[in-house]
Amino acid sequence: MGTVVEGKLRFCIDRGGTFTDVYAEIPGHSDGRVLKLLSVDPANYDDAPVEGIRRILEEYTGKKIPRASKIPTDKIQWIRMGTTVATNALLERKGERIALCVTKGFKDLLQIGNQARPDIFDLTVAKPSNLYEEVIEVDERVELALEKDDTLEGLIKGVSGELLRVAKPFEEEGLKPMLKGLLDKGISCLAVVLMHSYTYPKHELAVEKLALEMGFRHVSLSSALTPMVRAVPRGLTATVDAYLTPVIKEYLSGFISKFDDDLGKVNVLFMQSDGGLAPESRFSGHKAVLSGPAGGVVGYSQTLFGLETEKPLIGFDMGGTSTDVSRYDGSYEQVIETQIAGTIIQAPQLDINTVAAGGGSKLKFQFGAFRVGPDSVGAHPGPVCYRKGGDLAVTDANLVLGFVIPDYFPSIFGPNEDQPLDVEATREAFEKLAGQINSYRKSQDPSAKDMTVEEIAMGFVSVANETMCRPIRQLTEMKGHETKNHALACFGGAGPQHACAIARSLGMKEVLVHRYCGILSAYGMGLADVIEDAQEPYSAVYGLESLSEVFRRETLLLREVKEKLQEQGFSDENISTETYLNMRYDGTDTAIMVKGKKTGDGSTFDYAAEFLKLFEQEYGFKLQNRSLLICDVRVRGIGVTSILKPRAVEAAPGAPKVESHYKVYFEGGWHDTPLFKLENLGFGHEISGPAIIMNGNSTVIVEPRCKSIITKYGNIRIELESAVSSVKLAENVADVVQLSIFNHRFMGIAEQMGRTLQRTSISTNIKERLDFSCALFSPDGGLVANAPHVPVHLGAMSSTVRWQLKHWGENLNEGDVLVTNHPCAGGSHLPDITVITPVFDNGKLVFFVASRGHHAEVGGITPGSMPPFSKAIWEEGAAIKAFKVVEKGVFQEEGIIKLLQFPSSDETTAKIPGTRRIQDNLSDLQAQIAANQRGIALIKELIEQYGLGTVQAYMKYVQLNAEEAVREMLKSVATRVSSETPNSRVGNSVTIEEEDYMDDGSVIHLKLTIDAERGEAFFDFTGTSPEVYGNWNAPEAVTSAAVIYCLRCLVNVDIPLNQGCLAPVEIRIPAGSFLSPSEKAAVVGGNVLTSQRVTDVVLTAFKACACSQGCMNNLTFGDDTFGYYETIGGGCGAGPTWDGTSGIQCHMTNTRMTDPEIFEQRYPVLLHRFGLREKSGGSGLHKGGDGLVREIEFRKPVVVSILSERRVHSPRGLNGGQNGARGANYLITKDKRRIYLGGKNTVHVEAGEILQILTPGGGGFGLDV
Repeated sequence: MGTVVEGKLRFCIDRGGTFTDVYAEIPGHSDGRVLKLLSVDPANYDDAPVEGIRRILEEYTGKKIPRASKIPTDKIQWIRMGTTVATNALLERKGERIALCVTKGFKDLLQIGNQARPDIFDLTVAKPSNLYEEVIEVDERVELALEKDDTLEGLIKGVSGELLRVAKPFEEEGLKPMLKGLLDKGISCLAVVLMHSYTYPKHELAVEKLALEMGFRHVSLSSALTPMVRAVPRGLTATVDAYLTPVIKEYLSGFISKFDDDLGKVNVLFMQSDGGLAPESRFSGHKAVLSGPAGGVVGYSQTLFGLETEKPLIGFDMGGTSTDVSRYDGSYEQVIETQIAGTIIQAPQLDINTVAAGGGSKLKFQFGAFRVGPDSVGAHPGPVCYRKGGDLAVTDANLVLGFVIPDYFPSIFGPNEDQPLDVEATREAFEKLAGQINSYRKSQDPSAKDMTVEEIAMGFVSVANETMCRPIRQLTEMKGHETKNHALACFGGAGPQHACAIARSLGMKEVLVHRYCGILSAYGMGLADVIEDAQEPYSAVYGLESLSEVFRRETLLLREVKEKLQEQGFSDENISTETYLNMRYDGTDTAIMVKGKKTGDGSTFDYAAEFLKLFEQEYGFKLQNRSLLICDVRVRGIGVTSILKPRAVEAAPGAPKVESHYKVYFEGGWHDTPLFKLENLGFGHEISGPAIIMNGNSTVIVEPRCKSIITKYGNIRIELESAVSSVKLAENVADVVQLSIFNHRFMGIAEQMGRTLQRTSISTNIKERLDFSCALFSPDGGLVANAPHVPVHLGAMSSTVRWQLKHWGENLNEGDVLVTNHPCAGGSHLPDITVITPVFDNGKLVFFVASRGHHAEVGGITPGSMPPFSKAIWEEGAAIKAFKVVEKGVFQEEGIIKLLQFPSSDETTAKIPGTRRIQDNLSDLQAQIAANQRGIALIKELIEQYGLGTVQAYMKYVQLNAEEAVREMLKSVATRVSSETPNSRVGNSVTIEEEDYMDDGSVIHLKLTIDAERGEAFFDFTGTSPEVYGNWNAPEAVTSAAVIYCLRCLVNVDIPLNQGCLAPVEIRIPAGSFLSPSEKAAVVGGNVLTSQRVTDVVLTAFKACACSQGCMNNLTFGDDTFGYYETIGGGCGAGPTWDGTSGIQCHMTNTRMTDPEIFEQRYPVLLHRFGLREKSGGSGLHKGGDGLVREIEFRKPVVVSILSERRVHSPRGLNGGQNGARGANYLITKDKRRIYLGGKNTVHVEAGEILQILTPGGGGFGLDV
C-alpha cells in the first residue's frame, strides 16, 4: 500500500475548528504543497477539505474545476483526513437525537455518573447536559454468581469466564411499544447499556436486532464498543457513539458525494483518536473525538524521535483556545478512558492532556494578581487586535512584545476584512490596564515603580507559560519520568512563540520546531498506519492455566484483526500485531495495559514481570503477596503504510539571510532582532538568539541565550543555555506577576501530592472514591495550598499541623514523619488519618507537607469504623494524638500496629476491637508518606530555582492575596445584604442571624456580623446546643472547614485555598457545645453530618442558596472478611438564578460512587435500583435538586450500619422556596415487611433482605410564580 503511483497526488488534511490545513505531495515536486483555509466560509465554498483538493488539482492540472461540478479522482492516489466534526458536535451539543436503553432500575444511571461535582466550589453545580433525550428501561437482569454459590443450577459462563445466571430473560414484547414510542417522537438512534453486558452481550444484541427491524437507523451497543466491566463509562461511550456516528456519517457521505464515481478506487482514510487510520465504513463517533490532535502526535513522533533526538519528547500543541500536551518515547502512550467535554469515553486513545490556555485566553488583573484564562475570547470577537471590540488576550500580549509580527500576519481584519492587526488599540487597552495595576501597587507600596506596558504584557505571558507547564509536569512526573530529560516538540499556531520560555521553566535544554509546525496535524495523517483493534473481557487469576486460555483468545482475535486489514488490501508482510493484557493487583483498581513482546528463544512472554516493572515505575512500590488478575485481552493489528518520508534539505550555501529587523521585548528590555525565513535557510545554518524565524504563518521566537540550528530535515533545533530563574524580592510587597506564578506552583505541588497518594494507595476509599486531601504549610503551620479534593478537609489540616508543632516543640528532627487522627489534635473523625512531614534546611524547620486520607477501617464497635450508636470516642476505633510513624528515617511499624490494633479502652470494661485491616492501613500510611515525599521533592526544586527566602516569602504572600479576595467579597456581600434588608445594618456593620436543627433537636445558631468597611466577618455560634450523647459532635476544625469552604464558594474566583481565607474572619464556638466537644466525645458523625448542617446555616445566612441535602448518607456493611463504605449523594439547594442539581454529592464531600458492576462483582450484593427520587426537590422560582433512591439486596448475612441526617427536619427552602423532602431508610425483610430504620442504625441483615435508602432533596429558592 505504500507504493507511489506516478502522476498522482496524495492529500493529508486536518479539518480544525477554525482552519483547515492541507498538505499535498505533488509528482515532480520535492516540497509538498501547503494550503490553509477557513473551515467554515459558506460565502465561498461548502466544504473546506473539498475546496483545498479542488484548488490544488486546478494548480497541478492547469484545468478549471467549477465548484458546482464533481471533483475528478483520476489524479488522486489517496486522501487522509482528520476532522473535528465529532469534537465540535460534542462540545456544542449538536449531535443526533438519541435515546438510551438501560436495565430496569437504572434509568438515571448515566446522569448520576460517579455522583461527583465537576467543580467543588461552584454552588450552581454546573454539569454538562445529557446527550440522550429519552430513556427506556428493559425488564431483564443478569446476576454474577457468588464465589461460593450453593447451586450450580442455571449457571452459564460469560465471555469473561465469570459464572453468571440470567435472573430475568429479555422479553421482546415488553420493549416493542417503548421503541415504537421513540420512533413516533422522531428518535431513530439508540444507545444500549445493560448490566453485565460486557460478559453477557446476548440481551444487548437482541435489543439491537429488534430496534433495527423496527426501523432504527443506528444502534450503539456498549458491549460491542468497549466490552469492559463498568456500566457507567461503557454506557457513556455508547451514548457518545450513538450521538456522533450519524453526524460523522452524514458529513462523510457529503464529502464523498463531491467527487466523481471513481472515488471508490482512491484510498480514503480517516484519523482515529488512537493515532491509527480507518476507512469511512469503520470510522465511528466514539473513536473520532481526538481525530485532529492525534494527527499532530503522529506527526511529531514519527519525524523527530530517533531522527532529530534520542530524548523522549513532550508534544506541545498550542492553539487559539487550548493547548494539547502529549508524550512520546518510542511508542504511543495510550489511555483506555478519558473525559472529553464532560463525557467519559472508554476506548483506546492517545494520552493527550488539554489545558484551557491558548492564544485567546483572557487576561485579567484581580485581587492583586495576574490571571490568564480559563475563559477565552474565542474567534469572535477575539483579542483586541482583531478589531472586533474584544478583550485583552495572550495574542495581544505577544503582539505588544513583538512576538507576533503584523507584516507577516494575514490582513483579514476590519469591516472589509483587509486591515492588519491593530497594534494601537492593543497598546491603549494595556495602558488602561497598566493604570489599574500601578494604582494598586502604589496602594500596597507608595515607593513602587510603575510597571510599563511591556513589563505587564511580559508578566501575562509568564503566567500563561506557567499555566501550560503544570499539565506537562503532571504528564511526565506522575508516571515516574523527569521532565527536564525530555525535548519539547513544539507545533500549532502559537506554540513556537512560547517554546523557549516553557522549556526553560521546565529545565529542558532542547526545543524542536517542525518545518511543518503550523500544519503538523495534517502532515501526521500521511505518517499514520491503519489500525484495527479487537478486545474481549477475561476475568481470571494470572497463572499457567489462565495463560493457555489467553493464548486461545489471542489467536481468535489475531485472526479477526488480520482479516479486517486484508479486506482493506494489506498483504501479510505489511501487517504487524500487538497483544496486550489488561492486568491489576487483586484488591486494587489500578489496571495497566501490558504489551506483550516476542521472546528470542520462543518461550512464553512473562506478562507478570512486565506488569510489576510498569507498576513499580509508575507507583514507586510493589505489593507483596497479592495475586495478579487479568481483566481483558486486547489485540491491535497494524497495517503499515509508510507513505510520507521525511525529506532532507540542501546544506547551507552561505551565511543565513536576514530578511529584516524588528524590535522585540525580552526580559531586560527591547532588542533589535533579525528576522529570517525558514524557506531561505539550509541544513547547518546556526542562528543565535535573539532572533525571529518565520515558518509560514508561524512565528518562532529564539530567545537570548538560545541557539537555533537548521537540521538535516529542515526542522529547527533550539538549544538552551541553562539559566536558573531568580526573583528579586521587594522587601515588603509581592511582585504581582510572581504571585500568580507561585500560586500555580504551590497548587501544582499539592495536586501532584494528591495524584501520588491516589496512585500509591491500595484502599478503595482513597484510590477510587478519592476521599483524601493533600496540602503544604508555612513553618508556622499556616496553610499555603490545599488541592481541592474533599471540602471537609479544607483548612482543617492547619490546626492539626499547628497542634503537632506545639506538642513536639524542639523535638522535631530531619527524617521524622508524624501521624495523628484525634479530634482534639485538629482531627475530624478517626477514620481520617493525617500524616505530616516537617521539612528542614540546614537544621532549620522551613515548611510542612501533610496528607489526610479516609481509612476504611480503624477499629471500633462496628466494621468500617462508622458506628451509628457510638457515645464515646474510644468506641469509634484507634485514636492517635501524636506519634512519630517515621523517626529519623526509620519506619516505626511495631509502634503504629500497636496503636491501631489495640485502641485504648481504659474508660470501659469492654475491650474495643482494633483495626480489622492492618495491612491496608500500613499500605495507605506508606502511600501518604510517599505523597508527602513527592511534595518535599517538588518544593525543594522550587527552592533550588528561586532560593529559600523567596519561596518562604511567597508562602506568606499567597496567603495575603487570598485574604484580600475574601475581604473584597465580604464588603460586596455586606452591601448586598444591607440593600435587601436595611434593618440589618448598624453603622458599618451588617448582622444576620440564622439557625437550623439536627434531627435530635440540637440547634446550630449563627450570628454573622460583617464589617462592610474593613471586609471582616465575625461568625458567632453562641446559642448552639451543648455536646450530645451521640456521635454528631463536630470538632472545631470541622466548623472552620465549613466556613472556609463557604467563603471560597462565595469568592467565586480561582484563588488558592489557604490560611489567608480565614485571616479576615473570627470564629467563636462556645466550649462544651456540640461544635466544640470534650476530647471524650464521640465525633464520627460530626465530620459527615454536622459539617453539612453548618454549611447550610452559613450559606443561608449569606442568602447564597437554599439548604442542600444536609447529609452524606453514610452506609457501611461487612463481616469479619471484608468491609465496604460509601456516601450517597442527594439534592442540592437552588439559588437566586439556578435550579438545584439532582443526585450529586453536595458541599462538604465529593467522593465517587463505586460503579454498579464493580459493586456487584466484588461484594455479595445485588443493586436493584439506583436512580433519582423524583419530586423530592423543593418547588420554587428555582426548584431544588432531587435526592436519590438506592436499593441493595444482600446475598449473604452482613452487619449494615447507616449514619444519616435530615430524616426529621427537611432541607429548608429560601426566599419563599419550598423545603426539600426528608430522607428515609428502610429494611425490606424476606417476608416483605418494610421496616423504618430511622436516621442512624446498625442491623444484622440476612441473605435476601433489601436495604432501601431515600436521600433528601434540596430546598427551592424564591416564590413559584
